[in-house]
Amino acid sequence: MNRLIRNTLTVAVAAVVSQTANAGTDTYFNPLTQSASVASPNHVNELTGPWTHPAGLNQENLTSLNEIEADINQSVGRAPYASTSASMMDMIAYDPSGKFLFIPHESPWAAGLSRYDIENDTNTLIFVGDSNGISCGNPGAIEENREETVTCANWEHDYAAFDPARVTPNGTVLVGEEWSGEGRIIEVMNPYDDITNPVAGTGGDVDYRELQSIANVAHEGINFSEKYDDTIYYVDEWRSGSIYKFVMNTAGDYTSGQTFVLSVDAFNGNPADYYSDDSNVGQPRTGMATWVAITDLDGNPLLGVTDPFRNGPTTDPRSKDDTRGGRVTADEVNGTPYGRPEDMEVGKLPNGNEMVYFTATSEATVYSIEIIDEVTAKVGILADASTPTNLGFPATTGFLNSPDNLAQDALGNIYIIEDAPNSSDVGGDIWFVRDADNDGVAESLDHFMSIQVDGSEATGMIFNPANPTEFVVAVQHPDSTNLGEVPDGFGDAVWKFDLTDVVPPRCAKEDRWSWKKTCSNMAEYKFVKMLERADKGKGKGKGKGHWKH
Repeated sequence: MNRLIRNTLTVAVAAVVSQTANAGTDTYFNPLTQSASVASPNHVNELTGPWTHPAGLNQENLTSLNEIEADINQSVGRAPYASTSASMMDMIAYDPSGKFLFIPHESPWAAGLSRYDIENDTNTLIFVGDSNGISCGNPGAIEENREETVTCANWEHDYAAFDPARVTPNGTVLVGEEWSGEGRIIEVMNPYDDITNPVAGTGGDVDYRELQSIANVAHEGINFSEKYDDTIYYVDEWRSGSIYKFVMNTAGDYTSGQTFVLSVDAFNGNPADYYSDDSNVGQPRTGMATWVAITDLDGNPLLGVTDPFRNGPTTDPRSKDDTRGGRVTADEVNGTPYGRPEDMEVGKLPNGNEMVYFTATSEATVYSIEIIDEVTAKVGILADASTPTNLGFPATTGFLNSPDNLAQDALGNIYIIEDAPNSSDVGGDIWFVRDADNDGVAESLDHFMSIQVDGSEATGMIFNPANPTEFVVAVQHPDSTNLGEVPDGFGDAVWKFDLTDVVPPRCAKEDRWSWKKTCSNMAEYKFVKMLERADKGKGKGKGKGHWKH
């Protein structure tokens, strides 16, 4: 084991044993009052500053498709015949040292994983499918209609729609297939190696495996528990998507264990139907819930249920008999349906219970799951379209629309990143969740950032585990990625932000006769220092340890 990997694993282990911080910080910035207007491809905004944001927040471009492809010493995946989705940079993972970013590519075939060296500003493609997923059919039709699949495509060594990347406590990297491919989770075993031939199935330098223990679904949110070192949570991004957990037989061994799906006790609808179908309207999907097993202790499918590990397309099991197995199995045991669950984050309540947050994009809702014990949970709502925005600050014309990704800072504060509107005149937003009383229910959504790039969405926001005031966000599938339309397009890009000099809200004088200032929040006097202390275990809670997204 070389020194880099050994040091990385040492940091990872330290991060795992640290406790997740409680949320509860008041708003530390002056919220935006409107969403950004988008500009044409390669506009100066896209090239120099794609986000509108609070005063004092610094943004810096780290890399872009244009920069990488102009340098013979760098490499990146660009799926053939795809246009704006050719190399979609999605949900990024920091390595524990803060020196590398692992960037998944959500292309419809030939999906890959890049390792970006921050200090040396160098991107290296370390894993990629063999492109045989488009050996027949109309590639354009696949990209245009994400629910259609080319039935004679060969997916044996091709992979598609990698959305999450997760650095594991073992120092490996997980990537998962979302809307294309076959719903698999791939573990790259040697992500720090010097990989010159990253193509799957060719006997190249990359060492990888499919995790047969994780159910085949439309993967996006997948995270390791921070309280239980043997547990992984994940979701199925479907209009009737369920929430799953995998409990390892031995902590650190992702290949063997038992799989469960979450079932709200009072839900009495049809789990196979969409969350919004008549059969499910009015049915409780919050409240007390139970983790229902779909495999035995050794991971074998239970008698009478579909094999949850069956490979397949992301189709509707009500009309197709070849869809991914995990979706069907969840329906068979009354797994509660949600409207396109996407990303998730793991936090902690003051009572010490673990809290799993997940976005339900189609519902414009962020749900919470309080983990009571190994069997019992309680589902609630962190924020939705009815949550006040910019409470106590000047109002914003923005509103929560298609929440997609989540991020969490070292103090446990949650940020919501929108998937929409995409390609309209107004850009998608990022919201700070103000949960000052730390009860898992937001008092306000405060308008944090908004994107100005045509045809794009923000994705992959994640804080630097080695520097808690820094975070990165990707600009995904902008129109400038399509070189056929924009020959010198900037393309997908990654940007870094620093909170150190963010301008806090002004405090108001208590009255005109007093010089004493009163603040409704702690922003003016300590937020950045609190972040730094929290990451060292000296603040309100101990540092999160972001070895995961």
